[in-house]
Amino acid sequence: MNGWALAALITIVAIIVVIRRLRGEPLNARDLFGAPLVLTGLGIWALCEADGLTGTDLVWVVAGSVLGIALGALRGATIQIFGKEGVLWQRYTGRTFLIALASFVVMAGYGFLAVRLGMHENARPVQLSIGVGFLGEALVVGARGLASGVPFAPERERRR
Repeated sequence: MNGWALAALITIVAIIVVIRRLRGEPLNARDLFGAPLVLTGLGIWALCEADGLTGTDLVWVVAGSVLGIALGALRGATIQIFGKEGVLWQRYTGRTFLIALASFVVMAGYGFLAVRLGMHENARPVQLSIGVGFLGEALVVGARGLASGVPFAPERERRR
């Protein structure tokens, strides 16, 4: 897939997820973990396909992934989780967006620093960065949901 087309697809998916969570939506495990795992997998695949990666690149990628997960976890701590209609719901808050903006700035700075200190530009797949951030968020939201004692929402039925 063309790099621009993939970036556009990832952007569209991320926007849809954010809009749904801003309005509030039932919290189910498939929706919570599906997109982060797919994006992280695509990022790892892109990394494996990249030519000329070095051990230094991998160190920067691993450290950046840990930072991304931590920032996502911080964002996950700001998400409102509540019971509605007998199941868990989630909603992004103003603080969620502030943390998301701060995370973007931190990760952009990290990426700039990494490239200035020798990391190859093709060792920074966007889908990996987005995926690990959403994964960190999902881990915290999932743990908070389990601790609440309210059941997760069932999966939505697929239309035929």
